[in-house]
Parts: sequence; structure tokens; C-alpha cells
Amino acid sequence: MINQPGSMHSMDEEVDEDGSTASGVSNFSCGREFAVINDIQETLNLSNTDGYDFVVFPIFHPRNKREFSSGPASNRLGPVTRSALLLSPCEWSTNIGRLSEWIDCDSSVEHLRKNSISALQQELSFCAHIGIQSVIISMKGFNCANLASTLLQYGLSGSFSIGIEIPILAPKSTVIDDSDIKELNTWRWWHQLRTMCNYSKKLSIALVLTADLPSNVDVSRWIGEIVKVLIIPTSIFILNSKGYPVLPKSHQELVQSLFKLDIYLIVRGSKRHSVADKGMRVYYQYLHYLWRKQPTLDPVETFARGYEDYLQWPLQPLMDNLESLTYEIFEKDPTKYKEYQEAVKRALIDRDSITDDDNVTETLRTQTVMVVGAGRGPLVCAVLAASNESNIPVKVYAVEKNPNAVATLQCLKRDVWFDDDVTVIASDMRDFKPTELADIIVSELLGSFGDNELSPECLDGAQCYLRSDGISIPSSYTSFLAPVSYHKAYSELKTAPIDPAKPFDSPFETPYVVRMHNHILLSTPQPLFIFSHPNRDLSIDNSRYGSLSFTVSFSGVIHGFAGYFESVLYRDVFISIRPETHSPGMFSWFPILFPLKEPTFVEAGSVVTVHFWRRVTKSKVWYEWCLSEPLPSTIHNAGGRSYWIGL
Repeated sequence: MINQPGSMHSMDEEVDEDGSTASGVSNFSCGREFAVINDIQETLNLSNTDGYDFVVFPIFHPRNKREFSSGPASNRLGPVTRSALLLSPCEWSTNIGRLSEWIDCDSSVEHLRKNSISALQQELSFCAHIGIQSVIISMKGFNCANLASTLLQYGLSGSFSIGIEIPILAPKSTVIDDSDIKELNTWRWWHQLRTMCNYSKKLSIALVLTADLPSNVDVSRWIGEIVKVLIIPTSIFILNSKGYPVLPKSHQELVQSLFKLDIYLIVRGSKRHSVADKGMRVYYQYLHYLWRKQPTLDPVETFARGYEDYLQWPLQPLMDNLESLTYEIFEKDPTKYKEYQEAVKRALIDRDSITDDDNVTETLRTQTVMVVGAGRGPLVCAVLAASNESNIPVKVYAVEKNPNAVATLQCLKRDVWFDDDVTVIASDMRDFKPTELADIIVSELLGSFGDNELSPECLDGAQCYLRSDGISIPSSYTSFLAPVSYHKAYSELKTAPIDPAKPFDSPFETPYVVRMHNHILLSTPQPLFIFSHPNRDLSIDNSRYGSLSFTVSFSGVIHGFAGYFESVLYRDVFISIRPETHSPGMFSWFPILFPLKEPTFVEAGSVVTVHFWRRVTKSKVWYEWCLSEPLPSTIHNAGGRSYWIGL
């Protein structure tokens, strides 16, 4: 159930004592970090009293700098850290551990490097022992080979997740040369580590807000990464006109943009702003308020809730008979059928009065409309509604191959359409042999890439029963591609199960329909393939080849290509899932992802060239794709070896 935000109080208004409003809030989680803890149980109780949902605490005391090879501390007696008996297993697992700040596995000083590696091993082992579920370790800079090696050996094979603490802007103390982009750009620190760790799903980002923020481009890059935690120091809060601590406007916008990633918030530091009887609670309440300020979800976001970044194979409606639930989901779309109805109405009006070669106007009263792929009847309803609006009578043929859907159509004919001229035809549209020709053919065979559910092949087979001057709805559709940075999808595919009958890398040779959420496009989508109907070519060929070159807006990693479509239903009636022109409220289609086997790093301003093929045989259709710039890649899905669509 989605809780919709209600009316908000202004930023200057005081938040309720418990941080709540009448509208409620979902998925908000905010913890408090403690640099030092004397009594861990008392600290948990204090934090809970202030409203915080969890605590971040040091696994080892910050001053307990152990020495493993030599030095005075190597002979220290007594326990190295607190007892595992101080908390219950549930309490350990519902809070977050912080690994020692002084650990620097890639220090240029040999004994510090070796000592840090041994300390990290020890702390990771203790985390596994107490059953903690999440830990945070800070990253010191771009050089991280030893950190990556130690995490792979001792941390990423464990049961807990590891948050890599990275400042959004590099501290001046780490930057020796202002021209060293690798040290200045902290996103590059993250990319270096996740690549060395082979995109482990146990790794995520704990991003630290800094007083100064980088450019908007650098900030937006983090939206495409797996940021799970946002750490907010109390030192960056300022006082508003009523004396309450708030974030500067630029920081507010950043925090709200990251809310869509379902992040955990962590307040770091001591109380720096005196608000009567509030204590540390004032920071929690303010962040809670920011969370509730999020805009109301639109119909697409509401429908997609829970589907974000979930990879699905595209439908194969020619090979498979769709389930009733699938039809029902599509039929709830508030936009698609309204646009179809408008397109049919305009087509009926245009065909109602046709001028022949002698300039004689012939009024055609009853129009024959064939709905091919009628499903459970929504397009038939749209045609009948268009007929009523235009006052032009129609004779409708509802053609459907799915015998289960045909049963529903026949019931609708008996119970709903009994006064209308509707004929239900149980047949594949390509095999249907009508006794009359159609004035208009209507279909909804489009896929997320336009042609990927074989609309061209189906409509080419059906156009034989369309009049020579007849109208096809849709009349055309265009596919679009854009390079995408999509860590989450790539890491999922790295661990995807493999069909033993297919190549070992088949997950990366398969397109996926996905509600892209935790991603970022590296360039604007460009048109690729266009199909028009009716197709009057003497020799119809639906195979295609195209190459596109993109100039990358900012440095990043290409994990694949995002696919979209636009379709002209009739004249200026149009539907689209391309981000720039997306039809408001339409959710019948999510974008499609064509992954790359190897992530490709690109610098800002560089050119990315992709080659794309649509291959067609008598029995199947498939796509192939590859890069040629900035580096060549293998041709994915050559010969349809991993994925194809059956005719």
C-alpha cells in the first residue's frame, strides 16, 4: 500500500514531537552514529528515545590501534573489544558496525599497510562472529588494491554487507595535486574499488555529505550507483529564521533526489544547535520532514512501485498465451486506450467522407474495423466508444488467437456488446481469411522497443485484408537507444542463473524489460529503427541494421543500452515511453535493457558508437549488438544463440 503525502507544514514550522504527520510516511529509516561508546545498551536506549531507528557504533575502540608484528601494542593483554554477550543476536543484527577509521590498507608506509590489513581481517572476523548484518569502512583515496584484495578474501564472502564510506567531495587533505582527477573525483574511487571487487553485490556506497558540494554533473552521477546510506554531519546544518537546524537548499535538493533510492540516513556528530528540550531528536525530525516533502507519486510511479530495477524477460505473445492477470495489468493503463480511442475516432471521421478521382464525395456510413490481437476486449471497447463519439457506425471483427481470451470476448459479445455489430474470430491474425476488407486495422502489438513483440511481422501478415486506402493504427513506431550506467542491473546479471543449454554469458546476451530506477543515462536517446504500416513495399524485409554515435555528457561507465519507443497511432495522436516525450500516466511499457558483457569506462565528451541488428528468419527474430567505440566489444547474441523471439 502506498502512503500518499498530505499537506506539508512549511520548513520554518516545528515538527511534531514524534516526527509524524497525519499523512504518515513509509520506508523512512534514520540512525545516529557514535564515535565512542562506553555503555552500548544505554546508547541504544538513548538513541531510541530520540527517535532514531538504529545506531552506528565502532566495532573496536577508536584508540585501540593494534600492532600485529611488532611494537608495544603487540603484547597488550586483555580483550581486544567488547563482549558479544552485551547485546542479543537481534540487537547486533539490527544496528550497523563501523570499522576502525585508522585502517589504511593502501598506505605508502609498509608497516602501516600491513598492520591495517591484519586489523581489517580481525574486525571482519569479529563482525561475522557477532552476526552483524552491515558494516561501514571508510575509503581513503583512489589507490585501493589492498583494500579490495582484503575485502574479497575476508569480507565479501561473509554474511554481512559492506558499505564503503566515500565523501561526495574529496577532502583537501587527500588531494596533493589539484590536477589529479582520480583523487579529486571520489566517484572514481568507488569505480576503482567495485571493479577490483568484481561488482560484488555485498558492496554498496555510504555517501558522506560535505559542506561544499561538487558540480551538478558529479552529483547526478551518484544517482546511477548503489547508494544505500547517506551520512549527514551535524556540522553542515544551518539555523533557519526560527532557530531550528536545517540543511542548505542545495543539500536539501541532493538529499531529496537520493530518497528515491530508498537510502538509510545516518546523523554523524554531536549536537551543535540548541533547541529547547529537543536534543539530538531535532535532526531526526527535520530529516523526517524532508522525507515527507516528497511529491505525490504519479500513476506510472504508483504502478511501478515494487518493480524498480526488477529484470524481466520480454513477453512472447506469439509463442505464449498471456495469462488473464497480464491482460488486466495492461487494461488499467489510463492513457493508452484513451489515445487509441482518439486515433480511431479521427480515422473514422477521415474515412467517413472520401473524395474519388472525379472529385465526387462518397459518404461511407458503416466502417469495417478489425481489431487484431483483441485480448480481453479493451481495444474493441475503444473502437465502439470512438464510433459513438463520432456518430459513425462500425462493424467490428475481434481477432484473437488465445483461446482463453476468446472465451472472455465471446462473453462480452453476449453480455455487453449484444447491441453492437461485433464478430469474435478465434484465429491467428496471419491466418484469418475474412469475407470483406477492413477500412481500419487496430492493434496493440507494440513492445518496449517498438518491434520486439513482432508487430511488423504480425501486421504485415494482416494487411492483406486491409483496403488499398485503409488505415493502420498504429501507423508507425520508432525505437530509441541510449547508453546507460546501471551498476545494479549489471551486478544482478553477474550472479544470474545460467541455462545449461545456452552459453555461459547468456544473461548478458538477453534483453530485459525493466523499470529503470537506480540508473543514469550518459547521453540523450537517439532513433534507431522505424516501421510503418501498411507496408506497401514490393518485397517486405523487416531485418534492420543501424549504428549510432553518442557524445557522453560526463565520465562514467556504460553497462548497456536503454531502449524505448515512440509510436504515431494516427496523424498527430502519439504515444511514447522515451523519457523526453513520455505519455503522461502511461505505464503499459517499461524500457528495455540491452546489457554489455564488460562495463566500459568513458570520459566526458568521448564518443560511444553502438552497432545494432534486427535479424529475421522464417521461424524467429533476434537482436545483435556491439560497441566499436571507445573500445570494440564482442557481438552480443550472435545468431540468436542466447535469445530470440519465435514467429
